[in-house]
Amino acid sequence: MKIISLNTWSGRAGNKELLDFFTRHEDIDVFCLQEVWEGGHEHSSKWGENIDTKLITNIGKVLKNHTVFFRPHYKDFYGLAIFIKNNIKIQEEGDIFVFKDRESAFREFDKNHARNLQYITIETPKGLRTICNFHGIWNGISKEDTDERITQADNIINFLKNISVPHVLCGDFNLLPENKSLKMLENLGMKNLIREFSIQSTRSSHYKKPVRFADYTLVSDGIEVNEFKVLPDEVSDHLAMYLDFE
Repeated sequence: MKIISLNTWSGRAGNKELLDFFTRHEDIDVFCLQEVWEGGHEHSSKWGENIDTKLITNIGKVLKNHTVFFRPHYKDFYGLAIFIKNNIKIQEEGDIFVFKDRESAFREFDKNHARNLQYITIETPKGLRTICNFHGIWNGISKEDTDERITQADNIINFLKNISVPHVLCGDFNLLPENKSLKMLENLGMKNLIREFSIQSTRSSHYKKPVRFADYTLVSDGIEVNEFKVLPDEVSDHLAMYLDFE
């Protein structure tokens, strides 16, 4: 089973470059994507320039053998998406809000807007596996621990504790390796592959700030990792994480 997690940066790095990335990796079983759009053109200026407000549709035109599940956390057009190969049997798909709530997601935008965690439980030759896609709080100030981030971690942990099958949690956490809120997840028994594989950066050259960490992949007991790496493709201000397991 192969997974790629990528914060798409809303397509800002170039629509052609991003779509070519998906073409090159169309054999991937599951894509966990953050910062994706489907609509909301009239709101896009709040995020900046060169935003693709039809990004999900455009990626779908490339990944013709995949089905998309879109779970927004700002109004009905911006949030998380999972693209999964059509031949994979799905037992359950959904999301939970881990910061604020679904109702607040439809209110006016602010930096600390609502955050959800998207999950999908699939059948594999070794049994059921759950894959979780996540984009953590961004407050526009720093990636240090805050009360809001601790609350967010508590809510994720409460959800993960109720998953009875081996699981993967991946995405743009907007955290630093030393954060308490990240270590809370590790203390749950999750293995942090960024730490385990001594990854030094998950940021591309499009990102100009000195902090080079944001994205993480964590796995529970029962997930047998064959390969984990950060891909070099410069298609966002984030680099994609690649996981091959079992």
